Amino acid sequence: MSRRGVAMVGPDVTDAELARLHAGGVRAVRYNFVRHLGGAPDYATIERMAARIAPLGWHLVLHLDAEDLVEHDAFLRRLAIPFVIDHMGRVEAGHGLGQPPFRRLLALMELPHAWVKVSGAERVSTALGDYSDALPYAATLVVAAPDRVLWGTDWPHPNVRVMPDDGALVDLVPLIAPDAALRRKLLVDNPARLYGFS
Repeated sequence: MSRRGVAMVGPDVTDAELARLHAGGVRAVRYNFVRHLGGAPDYATIERMAARIAPLGWHLVLHLDAEDLVEHDAFLRRLAIPFVIDHMGRVEAGHGLGQPPFRRLLALMELPHAWVKVSGAERVSTALGDYSDALPYAATLVVAAPDRVLWGTDWPHPNVRVMPDDGALVDLVPLIAPDAALRRKLLVDNPARLYGFS
């Protein structure tokens, strides 16, 4: 069985270790910008790592707070390799589709190498239980960039106040992508292409 992974590595990771990780199925490096996880890493560090992993065909996974989408917009636009914005940019459902962070996320999705993960409905939602207020955000992103959206449950749900019901999260998928062709892109074709599954 082929597996794929995303790694968190230090700037001193060797090329040999990156090659070993690649052989083991790793295809991306993740960086946290989220304040309670330490805040934004150094831009130059990320850009150097991006240059190192580009020959491997890897991408970046970026975990940001909603306001970071505005604050770090120029940096995100400078990135030369594919990058994935995790958890829909952690926008807050209660602030509406017109909120500046979500508008900025949609603008980023116009870049041909920008991807977004429509996971973390429980992090976006303020309607605990069914997460229905997160649906418009996910559905809008799927329509905006149907070939560059991914889905996941975020299991085992680290750093949450209330443990979500994974069944309820899975039940959102046909609501996020009601069209069967869109669902296949979200769940099969897009991740296969980004992570190099045959």
